[in-house]
Amino acid sequence: MDQQDPVEQASDGSDDLYDIATWEERTSVDGLAVALYRVLVASTRAVVVLAALLILVGIGGLSALTDPQVGALTLLSALPALALAGYVYYSDVTQNEPLSMLVVTFLLGVLTATFAAILNSLLSNVGQTIAAEFQLSIGFLGSIVFYFLVVGPVEETVKLLAVRLYAYSHDSFNAVIDGAVYGAMAGLGFATIENALYITRNLTSSGLDVGSGGVGIIAAGGTITAVRALAGPGHVIYSAIAGYYLGLAKFNKENAGPIVVKGLILAALVHATYNSTVGLGSSVIAGITGLGGLAAFLVYVIIYDGVFGLYLIGKLRRYSQAYHSAHAPGPSAASFSSEQTEFED
Repeated sequence: MDQQDPVEQASDGSDDLYDIATWEERTSVDGLAVALYRVLVASTRAVVVLAALLILVGIGGLSALTDPQVGALTLLSALPALALAGYVYYSDVTQNEPLSMLVVTFLLGVLTATFAAILNSLLSNVGQTIAAEFQLSIGFLGSIVFYFLVVGPVEETVKLLAVRLYAYSHDSFNAVIDGAVYGAMAGLGFATIENALYITRNLTSSGLDVGSGGVGIIAAGGTITAVRALAGPGHVIYSAIAGYYLGLAKFNKENAGPIVVKGLILAALVHATYNSTVGLGSSVIAGITGLGGLAAFLVYVIIYDGVFGLYLIGKLRRYSQAYHSAHAPGPSAASFSSEQTEFED
């Protein structure tokens, strides 16, 4: 409930409190203020999108997506993440989200990923400079700190920004679960451009001319494509979790800030934990089972994403059950018990 001024609280509703304790658009000046505010909001969004596009061009992301061979590899690498995003979409028991909104959110996920690339690089350089100044060795522990304090929070924040820039304010975002749907699409966009950049850099470092074409590019990029295909679904899971809480925040204005922060904390922790453990976990699986590097990596990713994928699915199902309960005779949605601890339904 919105907080009221003491004058409005004491009023019986018969008094005109315009410009005293309440406000609405009445005068031409009011109209000008409203118009200027809308222009300011729209221009801010436009500046953010333009800046992201320029960064994308600057880091070579646009050429990576437009090259036919790299584009084909990127598409293959994005299929598992696309399938997971599709599952989240079909888990929405409310009105289906418009395709146009999903596409816009996907594209914004591609664009805002560039902010993460720049911030991660800048903060990494700052960390290395500080370490050199104090003659410290970053090492494995330093990498873990970097994942938890920089990579996880930064990447999850920019993916949530992709949702907040447009879909969040649209009429189609009319349920808590919509946040998970749009979050998943932003994660898919992020994973797609990240995969494209990884594939391009891998091929380039192998001495291949990406722009030269030919089936050799496709063949040479098989391994990195498989690796990125396994990594992509994680981005969808993380941002769908954060997006769910963004949706919860939209319908709980009085606690919106803490709710959004909670979602980002959860998503960033899951993300950073994956980055910190994937190498060691894959090595342990390889040592125990005798599997090759890629196969061991596959097993680890399936286990890790399976655990937190089930957590996400649990949240979607609890919402679905509450929705059906609220729209049918029987126990009310309020009868559903709240989660006692995170990652446990």
